[in-house]
Amino acid sequence: MKNTSTETTIPNDIFSKDYIIGNVGTPFIIGFAVGYFAKKMLFITVLLCGALIVLLFISEFFNITHINDANLQHAVDSATDAAKQSGNFLVNRLSTITSKGVSATGGFIVGFKLG
Repeated sequence: MKNTSTETTIPNDIFSKDYIIGNVGTPFIIGFAVGYFAKKMLFITVLLCGALIVLLFISEFFNITHINDANLQHAVDSATDAAKQSGNFLVNRLSTITSKGVSATGGFIVGFKLG
């Protein structure tokens, strides 16, 4: 009779290639990809919001609309808070990939810097 145990063995050597790739390398790459993507999306969002604000200023110049500065500042503050919450969500989610979360979070920071 064959023993078909489905137990997984945990490597005792933390410097083995399998352990490092699984617990450090892969989460770092995931964090890097998420950070790079987040930076690019943030750039596109800021670009589009800036274009929208310029269009609002142009329409105000031609007396099509009137912009209240307090409302504009409130809208920008709300958008900034939403971006901060989104960034915090991504970092918190990435920190749960490994036991310490350092590798994925470090990858996110590097990807965001390079993005």
